[in-house]
Amino acid sequence: MGDRKATKRLRGASVSARRWVGRDVAFVGPSKTRGAALLLVMWLVALLTALIGAFALTARTENLQGRVQVRGLVAHNAARAGVEYALTRVAMSDQKLQWLPDGRPNRWRYGDAQLEIKIVDENGKVDLNQADAQLLTALLQATGKMEQSEAARLAGAIIDWRDADTLTQPAGGAEDADYASAGRPYGAKDAEFESVAELQQVLGITPELYARIEPLVTVYSGRTRPEQAFAAKEVLDAMGLNGADLVRQRERNQPGSQLQGAGAGGVGGGLVGERSGTYSIESRARLADGRESVLRVVVRAGGGAVPGMPYTPLRWEEGASTR
Repeated sequence: MGDRKATKRLRGASVSARRWVGRDVAFVGPSKTRGAALLLVMWLVALLTALIGAFALTARTENLQGRVQVRGLVAHNAARAGVEYALTRVAMSDQKLQWLPDGRPNRWRYGDAQLEIKIVDENGKVDLNQADAQLLTALLQATGKMEQSEAARLAGAIIDWRDADTLTQPAGGAEDADYASAGRPYGAKDAEFESVAELQQVLGITPELYARIEPLVTVYSGRTRPEQAFAAKEVLDAMGLNGADLVRQRERNQPGSQLQGAGAGGVGGGLVGERSGTYSIESRARLADGRESVLRVVVRAGGGAVPGMPYTPLRWEEGASTR
């Protein structure tokens, strides 16, 4: 009898234990599942937030890049319009409206762009293929701030580059052996300069010196001496004239006026000089937001290779700045 009662008690305890265990499982299991699901949802929300943020940043960046490109294109087109406008003004028959190709700044408004345009006739520059040693030496002295002997040696190197012989100039120069000694993989060209940029290959011409002399020289005029009416101060000085006085005198006279006779600097015939029809033009366009575009070109007026183009481009450099 006692054993039966004990057995019943054990069975009852077992059933109770199973009930409590069942309750425990029923209570703990769903709670853990809900916690894991919540954590997963939070991770998904964080991931989506990051993706949306990255997409928004990319879209904003692309929008800003697009605006920069569009405004840059507007500035570039304005600068190019300045080149064509300069060619129109320099060719005007009305001398009061005509722009003089002597390097003075001219201002013009095109749309929302303010332009500063400078135009120089190539006849006003020193021709690298035609100038003699004396003129080249004087120009190098005026621009390079160097001793006469060093300037003469560099002038000789320029002449040795373009002449057909292998003889060094009397005042010094540079032929093939000199280039080899300097470790250059080339020698003197022994042919004419095809471009002003070629001057950088001449032995002794440093980047700093080239930057100063480049605006003053040409390969397009074919003249042994520059045209005084369009020459810069340094070129006039190299020609033995008082460059500063002549430039001031030129600036005091507006387009259409003439200086009669020979002035203090010895310039006769007034402001009107022999034009080549080939011009260096710097057209700088600035938009209201500060963005700029600059074109530096050398063009020959007249029909171009492309039908309808009013000029033939000989050199074309462009640049831009953004804000």
